[in-house]
Amino acid sequence: MSRDNNSIPALLDPTQIGFPPGRHALSDPNGLLAIGGRLTPAWLEAAYRRGIFPWYEEGQPILWWSPSPRCVVFPQEFRIGRTLRKLLRQQRLSVTFDRAFGRVIRACSAPRSGSDGTWITGAMLLAYEEMHRLGHAHSLEVWRGDELVGGLYGLAFGGVFFGESMFNRIPNASKVAFVHLVRELELWGCPLIDCQVSNPHLLSLGAKEIPRKEFEHLLREGLSMPPFQQPWRSVWRYE
Repeated sequence: MSRDNNSIPALLDPTQIGFPPGRHALSDPNGLLAIGGRLTPAWLEAAYRRGIFPWYEEGQPILWWSPSPRCVVFPQEFRIGRTLRKLLRQQRLSVTFDRAFGRVIRACSAPRSGSDGTWITGAMLLAYEEMHRLGHAHSLEVWRGDELVGGLYGLAFGGVFFGESMFNRIPNASKVAFVHLVRELELWGCPLIDCQVSNPHLLSLGAKEIPRKEFEHLLREGLSMPPFQQPWRSVWRYE
């Protein structure tokens, strides 16, 4: 790992896992910390435990980020608004955990409206599917009958859940997924959900921004907790 000055990201040695402190991340682009490394389970776990995540486009080297402010959700503070509560009562949907991880991450990787590209590259797909096989990555699926209409995926280490991406094929399906994720994690004692970078959709769901230093402190506390022991097999049905 090398760095000439604070205006360029660190260059990582792919033969040795190591990241610079998050405070060394650039302010422009916000959070860019390092380039290189690998997408193996060991590299990914080391990164997430330091509040660092990969985010890059096909054809680029692996880029690692630690933005400030950081977008998070505190499950114990999460409140479902009246409109969303009404939506949950009206939808005839089923919600499951870890029933279709591969389908969920591929749906998340599809180009969004107005965009031809995706940051979930082929290498990322393979890496997170391996994390799922190892029990670190999890999905939540929203079904209408046998049709997958929404969902999300992320990783869990210690008592912290790291959200990665969500999708919907019918209006508000991703909101249904997110609400159930937060409610279940609250029951399991999760103190922090990392949402990485804020956007209007996340903020509308109760996410908030906090400084990197505060996030890293909360992350250390959450990682010191025992991992979730409950099986990721809960099912909810709205008929």
